[in-house]
Amino acid sequence: MKTVNHWIGGKTVEGASGNWGPVTDPATGAVTTQVALASVEEVDAAVTAARSAYETWGTSSLAQRTGILFRYRALLDAHRDDIAALITAEHGKVHSDALGEVARGLEIVELACGITTQLKGELSTQVASRVDVSSIRQPLGVVAGITPFNFPAMVPMWMFPLAIACGNTFVLKPSEKDPSAANLLAELASEAGLPDGVLNVVHGDKVAVDALLAHPDVSAVSFVGSTPIARYIHTTASANHKRVQALGGAKNHMLVLPDADLDAAADAAVSAAYGSAGERCMAISAVVAVSSIADELVEKIRERAEKIKIGPGDDPTSEMGPLITKAHRDKVASYVTGAAAQGAKVVLDGTGHSVDGFEDGHWIGLSLLDHVSTDSDAYRDEIFGPVLCVLRAETYEEGVALINASPFGNGTAIFTRDGGAARRFQLEIEAGMVGVNVPIPVPVGYHSFGGWKDSLFGDHHIYGNDGVHFYTRGKVVTTRWPDPSDAPTGVDLGFPRNH
Repeated sequence: MKTVNHWIGGKTVEGASGNWGPVTDPATGAVTTQVALASVEEVDAAVTAARSAYETWGTSSLAQRTGILFRYRALLDAHRDDIAALITAEHGKVHSDALGEVARGLEIVELACGITTQLKGELSTQVASRVDVSSIRQPLGVVAGITPFNFPAMVPMWMFPLAIACGNTFVLKPSEKDPSAANLLAELASEAGLPDGVLNVVHGDKVAVDALLAHPDVSAVSFVGSTPIARYIHTTASANHKRVQALGGAKNHMLVLPDADLDAAADAAVSAAYGSAGERCMAISAVVAVSSIADELVEKIRERAEKIKIGPGDDPTSEMGPLITKAHRDKVASYVTGAAAQGAKVVLDGTGHSVDGFEDGHWIGLSLLDHVSTDSDAYRDEIFGPVLCVLRAETYEEGVALINASPFGNGTAIFTRDGGAARRFQLEIEAGMVGVNVPIPVPVGYHSFGGWKDSLFGDHHIYGNDGVHFYTRGKVVTTRWPDPSDAPTGVDLGFPRNH
């Protein structure tokens, strides 16, 4: 059986805690790998390696950092398929989806390659007689990232490339459900010339997480995951005087107005709800259909959903793979089986789906629930699976009020041909990311990603300008120098005395 160990100080370090976690192939249900689960002492070893590396990396030149990052970007590009294959084997998503994940992570590596312009300071001269004021940004020190199972390569790459470009050193704690991609990312960084200890990977469960949150040498923590854990991360790390960005869960809505192109809206709803088996925080999980178009829209979504081919992620004909674990599959299914009792119409029930030859995989089909009420479990909870709820509203105003009443505020979208309605929506809706005729409005790398309300804990969004600000701290320097012409009599530095 394959074993995944830690990556500390530029080399593989075998797990010493005696605790191991199973890693399952979601398509077969078979345990294929064991991953080391770190003790407090092993987390401390990773932080110590990062702290030692920071002594030189924190003062390294921008030219050195960007040179390594450019080489790293080239290596990641050359190994796209290798990284994607690891994602498919342990997460289950289809290979094309895994390749898309790698591409989105590469965007942030490319952003980090241009850190020289992001870290430029400001200067004001002559604020008083011979007094100048400058603002600069400096790294924090050792920072940590705790990342989820649904994007085992992309989310880590949303964090550590920018952090190390800013001069920090990094300890990554990836999900123990699909750990292999993180190790390959670290190995390729070392091959690119990243000094030992600048990037470390320590695997583990809550023991490792709590050790990072409590460690006195960790200055900041980045997190992506569910809202309850994001709240815990933020509360605990803040109490330990750390800077925190904790991105939580979501219930993303898509408002469809009567004038929308319903074919385009249906295509978008199917893609956004069921892509990556719905295991993404930017999935559209609730469609709000306004006025009389609801029945037609539901039928168009049903027609498209029924054609999606579900199968192993390494089968090039598969469009959707299995869920990450059997327990998660059963939890997702419970929302569908309980929907009718809570007033919903089950248009599509995917709970009985299986794949020939892979009967033990964590399979579930596409489910579509209509006439869903806002007090039902399927609407209130983040399901994180291929279940799409359809709610109905009589007016634009009713639809916006429904969306704004949600405790989540991650992403949302509107489908309409009316520019005025779209403009109102982007101003009135209470969410951090808005799409206009775009179902999954994930910002490009040079903008920042993050939600509002219970979808974000902390003041900074991830990557983009917010990411640079999160991984650095500002310093303002006020200077006053005597003019050379003020030198004592007898010392002539060649400056004129006529001013």
